[in-house]
Amino acid sequence: MENMGLSERKKQILKAIVETHISGGEPVGSKYIVENKQLACSSATIRNEMSELEELGFLEKPHTSSGRVPSEQGYRFYVDSLLQHYAMTASEVAQINQILKVKMSELDGILEKASKLASNLTNYTGFAVRPKYSSVTVSKFEAIEIDEDNLLLVMITSTGSVKTHRLHVDGGCNRESLGLLTRVLNENLVGLGSEEITLPILVKLENEMGEFAHLINPVIKVIYDTMNEADDGDLRISGLNRLLQYPEFSDAERFGQLLSALESKEDIVNLVSSGKDDVNVIIGSECEYKVMDNSSVIYKPIKKNGRTVGAIGVIGPLRMDYAKVLATIEELGDNISDMLGENPIKQIGDKNAGKQDGTE
Repeated sequence: MENMGLSERKKQILKAIVETHISGGEPVGSKYIVENKQLACSSATIRNEMSELEELGFLEKPHTSSGRVPSEQGYRFYVDSLLQHYAMTASEVAQINQILKVKMSELDGILEKASKLASNLTNYTGFAVRPKYSSVTVSKFEAIEIDEDNLLLVMITSTGSVKTHRLHVDGGCNRESLGLLTRVLNENLVGLGSEEITLPILVKLENEMGEFAHLINPVIKVIYDTMNEADDGDLRISGLNRLLQYPEFSDAERFGQLLSALESKEDIVNLVSSGKDDVNVIIGSECEYKVMDNSSVIYKPIKKNGRTVGAIGVIGPLRMDYAKVLATIEELGDNISDMLGENPIKQIGDKNAGKQDGTE
């Protein structure tokens, strides 16, 4: 948002009102600012400045109070121009680091834990989203021996999910043949869509497998099915009851509408699927869904290999603690993206090998 010609004093007064209202939830009067915010001007001057800020659309005056509260425009200006960086505490950073140390092979598991952590750290409702996909590619394959007639095919998809399939193979299998199968699949099929796996590619796969060519037919159908599996996205919500502590959500009908929107998941999945790559801040009516008018939404996409595979965020009142939430979501999103750079297939392979050897 443009500066709109606000003087430095108006900015200081607007910042003081926004932050006071965020912490207390009550309209803010000039007397409070004079007594608590150490601005070098009189109460009368502050009243005049507040009146002008109201005329400019940055403040609103509730009918039952002589004080002012920020408007959506005021919150937007605050977020874009006045917000100071929030330094996360050592305890908050430790909580993020601790939960993300857990080795998890499934993106869904990571997102569920992250949504709970976002809620716990901010005291708002946390959410995590996987976006919609009409089809996927596979970014890594692993074929693991179960016994001489069965194998476990593991695929990490471009959405960050891990798909596992137990397959019976006529003709048998062993570590040597499955090691070759793993290499051949990774060298030829990674990043391809199902429509790109043509007959010449299938012939090439069988030729490269040589005496173990019988393994191609059982796995290729599973690979096709996995690639063509439509993904409607997913939404994980944590701490929904936290919103009830804010008067803005005390209206049962309005809260019920919000609850219905979240339970249907489609609105939130669509909302975050269209955002920018950085942290997104949506304030009140900026959201296309009317049920979110009384709320603010802050979220950050989660990336894997340059592709968006999810998002982590919070939903709260307009008077959200924007500085803290922005810092928390930034830290969480970056840490999850870094975590997804690890190799979850190796964990599954090691675990399965342990079972075979009787060491687990």
